[in-house]
Amino acid sequence: MALDRSRFQLLQGNEACVEGALTAGMRFYSGYPITPSTEIAERSSVRLPYYGGKFIQMEDEISGIAAALGASVAGVKSMTATSGPGFSLKQENIGYAAIAEIPIVIVDVQRSGPSTGLPTSPSQGDVMQAKWGTHGDHPTIAISPTSVQSTYDEIIRAFNLSEKYRTPVIFLMDEVVGHMREGIELYPKEELEIIDRDEHMINGLPYAVGEREYVPKMPSFGKGRPYNITGLFHDSEGFPTNDNKIANDEELRLMKKIEANRDDIIKYESINADDCDTLIVCYGGTLRAVKGALEELESSNIKVGVLNPITIWPFPEEKLLDLSKKVKNILVVEHNYGQILIAVRRIAQCNADIHFLGKIDGTTISPQEIVEKIKEVNQNA
Repeated sequence: MALDRSRFQLLQGNEACVEGALTAGMRFYSGYPITPSTEIAERSSVRLPYYGGKFIQMEDEISGIAAALGASVAGVKSMTATSGPGFSLKQENIGYAAIAEIPIVIVDVQRSGPSTGLPTSPSQGDVMQAKWGTHGDHPTIAISPTSVQSTYDEIIRAFNLSEKYRTPVIFLMDEVVGHMREGIELYPKEELEIIDRDEHMINGLPYAVGEREYVPKMPSFGKGRPYNITGLFHDSEGFPTNDNKIANDEELRLMKKIEANRDDIIKYESINADDCDTLIVCYGGTLRAVKGALEELESSNIKVGVLNPITIWPFPEEKLLDLSKKVKNILVVEHNYGQILIAVRRIAQCNADIHFLGKIDGTTISPQEIVEKIKEVNQNA
């Protein structure tokens, strides 16, 4: 059988993000250019028309996510992309999407901050904003790809989770991955699981759920009976209510639809993690440097493993807790002042010594710096 060369391309991470989104069924993109995510808008503008989709550049980041939400309500899989400052502007509408249960994928290609910061420099400084950026208690799914190939694979999963759980999903890239170029394989839709929206309402009510279910089934606007969508707490018909019990039950349901499905949502990679003395916790583009450090340490007698949470939120707490009972040290490596470090300390500080290697100067952490830190940790143990 002849090799299908069309499956293999040399792509930038931002370009792979668009190709994966198109494979997942994305047919609407709205946003505003911002470094280092602009290539996502550029490629979407070129590629969407070939799929019968629509691209629109809005006047700012707020209208960018608002237009994408409107398209999603109308039944079209939608995406918007930005970087740190724009991600901040999108937060109110992320909260709206959470309570109104509108599927959408928000890509954040992180750069150095705060504010305008270093626009072209790598960072992983939006990790906690991805979880806590919008106000109130709300469900959060955030995914962090580690390579160009995983960007393609994981953006498809982001769309699937968004549709399956009727929730915004944050695709938390970083500049390293967004601007990296690699040869990747583009899997055709026919070989993948693609989840589309379930539009069969229960008892004709847009926000009704079945027994022991947490996700409503809502038709697109223009299909079937009309219904109301609001950012206020609402009843099963979608109309605002001040009933405290209804508000409480709705809030709990929003949280439980993610909490009860953690096993389906959480994804991680582990390398030698079950047989090591020092465990490195890292994610996104930082994994590349960590793997380089592992190669340099192969000839040493230091046993090092890696836990790479691909799903950042919900965090793979159970796996980290289990591993923390088997190791002496945990080293968190990330391009910020210590954000996943907060989660790791909360989960594992009673079982292992926690150490940190971070950078906030706009440069990348090198494999050699990780090797030196590992040797320092083990020498002081």
